[in-house]
Amino acid sequence: MKPSERLYQKAEAIWTKSFEHPFVQEIGQGTLDQSKFRYFMVQDYLYLIEYAKLFAFGVTKAQDEATMSQFANLLDGTLNTEMDLHREYAAQFGITPEELAAAKPAPTTVAYTHYMLHAAHNGSLAELMASLVPCSWGYHEIGKRLAAQYPDSVNHPFYGEWVKMYAGEEFEELANWTIELLDRSMEGKPEADMQRYEEIFLTTSHYEYLFWEAAYQQEDWPKL
Repeated sequence: MKPSERLYQKAEAIWTKSFEHPFVQEIGQGTLDQSKFRYFMVQDYLYLIEYAKLFAFGVTKAQDEATMSQFANLLDGTLNTEMDLHREYAAQFGITPEELAAAKPAPTTVAYTHYMLHAAHNGSLAELMASLVPCSWGYHEIGKRLAAQYPDSVNHPFYGEWVKMYAGEEFEELANWTIELLDRSMEGKPEADMQRYEEIFLTTSHYEYLFWEAAYQQEDWPKL
């Protein structure tokens, strides 16, 4: 069994709960309150800034030039292309670049990103991939499932582009590359190491679920 297959089996129940979350289901049904998606877009923008740092760590953790180059390309693409697309999409919901620049991360955003960066900083390439893959792989799974369960979701005036992006071939290629690199980085590692990777993978999978929940509840810091 490949490491990715083992990790998927361990996390499958969590991923199913993420797909069944009202935020995700209402995207597919086209009924999600736009204020919730607006909140999500802002927090996801802040998340992506931190997520991009994982690609920078990947350059330093990689053991060959091809992998270093791929991580460098992902870092460049995220910062100089994907973030622009994110700002353009956010504008459809009335979110200005100034609002994005001034936004502050919510508690779950802080906890999730700090956990990933901690795992990447203190571990090897395998720990980095265990923290990174639940997002890339999980989003593609959600995009595919939404497009299959709700075929009209790709045509929704507000959420259709989101579904198409994560269900699409380009994102599938990214997800597959991260899965393949995860397998290579963990291949032949002792059971004690695999258990550590599993813990990281399950933790970030749980954070994926919590991110949907935070968006649905429009989580904020307590007013003290």
